[in-house]
Amino acid sequence: MTELVYQPKGLYFEDFEIGRKLRTAGRTITEADIVAFAGLSGDYNQIHTNAVYAEAGGFGRRVAHGLLVQSIATGLAVQSGVIEGTVLAFRELAAKFSLPVFIGDTVHVAIEIVDKKAFPRLGGGNVTMKYAVVNQNGEATQRGNWVMLVKARGAG
Repeated sequence: MTELVYQPKGLYFEDFEIGRKLRTAGRTITEADIVAFAGLSGDYNQIHTNAVYAEAGGFGRRVAHGLLVQSIATGLAVQSGVIEGTVLAFRELAAKFSLPVFIGDTVHVAIEIVDKKAFPRLGGGNVTMKYAVVNQNGEATQRGNWVMLVKARGAG
């Protein structure tokens, strides 16, 4: 019987083209996401975890942690398949959090490849992705750049 062996599905460094765009699948933010992230991070800020407190605040309800949304966004990028099995490291992050994300909001990520730089000694190169986390209303809630080290074709 033939053994199935894992094969990366992602693009290799050489396959990325500046100007290429991608839109990920969507993901609805849940109360369970916020509770789990508060537990993992230790960030129990009341704007995230206390409905009564948050209701009296500027947004009128609980908001998701900005870094939770950022984590979900990078997960959506991996799930898209473009970097699945070929990303070697997440190297840089520049982010602006513009709008709140609420429980029940559905977000996706719009990505554009804006730069790449080979690093043969690292077995690949940096790929710079301009991204926007977009809610169900078409509003960018977060935006910035991710720089990921992506494996070169044929590199160990």
